[in-house]
Amino acid sequence: MNQIDFDQPPQRDLTQLRSSDYSREIDLLTTPLRDLNATLQAFGSSTKAEEASSFRVLSPNGAHAIAVGIDAPVDVEISGHVGYYCGGMNKRASIVVEGNAGQGVGENMMSGLIHVKGDASQCAGASAHGGLLLIEGNASARCGISIKGADIVVKGGIGHLSGFMGQSGRLVAFGDAGEALGDSIYEARIYVRGKVESLGADCIEKELRDGHRAELFALLKQADEAHKVDVSDFRRYGSARKLYNFHIDNAGAY
Repeated sequence: MNQIDFDQPPQRDLTQLRSSDYSREIDLLTTPLRDLNATLQAFGSSTKAEEASSFRVLSPNGAHAIAVGIDAPVDVEISGHVGYYCGGMNKRASIVVEGNAGQGVGENMMSGLIHVKGDASQCAGASAHGGLLLIEGNASARCGISIKGADIVVKGGIGHLSGFMGQSGRLVAFGDAGEALGDSIYEARIYVRGKVESLGADCIEKELRDGHRAELFALLKQADEAHKVDVSDFRRYGSARKLYNFHIDNAGAY
């Protein structure tokens, strides 16, 4: 069974933080977005955990590319909805979105935590290499497309082509999944509790063994859902491994 390793120091539970826990508030009505990102990125990879700060971002108003490219154990709470690519390329930071997220939230994230308390648009967690993306609501199409090691937990449903070309990592959905789940999947694992509209090319249902239940329970614990949801209610999906190499009998599937 895969070990869960977020390549980061333990994260605080940002949902429990109070206003006084934030050392700085930045209002995007008065501060340019470029300045916000420059401030967050300035901590750099050499920042020690005890030196990191916590931020609350006010008036996001659906702006794109908020809190991108962070490489430090910084806590960021965004008080409202965000647009495209929030938290992109995240490394080590904990980012909480108090609202919905547009396309590509957590794209190419390396480690850390991104917690969306509303819904997420398409391509959530695209190409993410590590860390945990937690979505309280639903995720749209292509959730977890081409993930490369990240863990994505969606407490609602996921749209069509979710897990497309997933290379490694885990995608968990509490609700239903749309068409072509796991199309052209490699070695990522998909767990769905609801119904699946259809499976994509080379994706099949697989046995849920004890090891898979254990790793799923660990993910639910990270999402604060352990003992609230029965891991046995989920089904596991993965690669049939028939598209790895060209075979003339499979020519029609390429």
